[in-house]
Amino acid sequence: MSVAPIKRRALALLSGGLDSLLAVRVVQEQGIEVEGINFYTGFCVEGHTHAIRKQDESKQKRNNALWSAETLGIRLNIEDISEEYKDVVLNPKHGYGANLNPCLDCKIYMVNKAMAFVNRARAFADANGFDFLITGEVIGQRPKSQRAITMPIIARESGADDRLLRPLCAKRLAPTLPEREGWVDREKLYAFHGRSRQPQIALARQFGFADWAQPAGGCCFLTDESYSRKLADMWKARGERRYELDDIMLLKVGRHVRPAPHYKLIVGREEGENNWLEGYRHEFDCIRVLSHNGPLTLVDGQPDEDDLLQAARIAGRFSQGRDAEEIEAEIIRKGGVSTRVKVMPMRANEMPKDWYV
Repeated sequence: MSVAPIKRRALALLSGGLDSLLAVRVVQEQGIEVEGINFYTGFCVEGHTHAIRKQDESKQKRNNALWSAETLGIRLNIEDISEEYKDVVLNPKHGYGANLNPCLDCKIYMVNKAMAFVNRARAFADANGFDFLITGEVIGQRPKSQRAITMPIIARESGADDRLLRPLCAKRLAPTLPEREGWVDREKLYAFHGRSRQPQIALARQFGFADWAQPAGGCCFLTDESYSRKLADMWKARGERRYELDDIMLLKVGRHVRPAPHYKLIVGREEGENNWLEGYRHEFDCIRVLSHNGPLTLVDGQPDEDDLLQAARIAGRFSQGRDAEEIEAEIIRKGGVSTRVKVMPMRANEMPKDWYV
């Protein structure tokens, strides 16, 4: 009597980008059952600014990891790691990339978290547990974390070791446990490398995918120069490296202007941002321009009365009254006390470039 072969199962790190989408499908094509896992850090790009800004209202507003899971027909496990992830951002063992992106430490951390998920499943439900882990990494795709020299570091320091399979570049790496054991056919894996997306796009079309996340790949604000500059400015102003979830959300929105070390302005750039910033109006001093259409402006820090008058002038600079001799504004303190003032809007030549964070 023949014994039915064991059905192998894999867990995939599913970012929602093109690479992870393809990595899962490549393994599914070999009869492997796959589930996805996605980690929420608070720094993800997708959805936040597109959902807020009116100028982006025509762009898709979706969670790309959920969309990918639906497209692939797999279950997706989502874990909020935003609090414990702080240590990765603040104390990266392998340092930062070009900005404040701890990409190598991030990848090690997420693979480690995913392997813990795999091990829990194996320990408590061997018959239905996961046999190995999949990522969509491609050698040469990212300058910090996806290099030939860093691939073994990720596998080793995460604890995944040779249970970590990278289907898109596997042929450029040593065979892993799933390949050696014959759970997957190495010949049906790929040898992609470099930053060109053309091989992945061609494979996506071969699989019949008509849509995928754009831009493909990294979706972290920490890789963005402007965002990293704002985060560094916040740490410098506070005299310590710390952040809360609201802090990192506010850094994604508005024009940030720092006239002095002890306070800065967060100025809405359009209606959608103004509406979103309204949710924070009780947590900050804020300024509304009354005489003209203009932004809601939050004042973060410890401004005195003279600072708030200057802030009102700056708010006027970004209103439709920027060229007027005088505008009327309302200054509302955190306690709810409000004062109406008339000030001359600050002229462009009065605002040094280094005020813009």
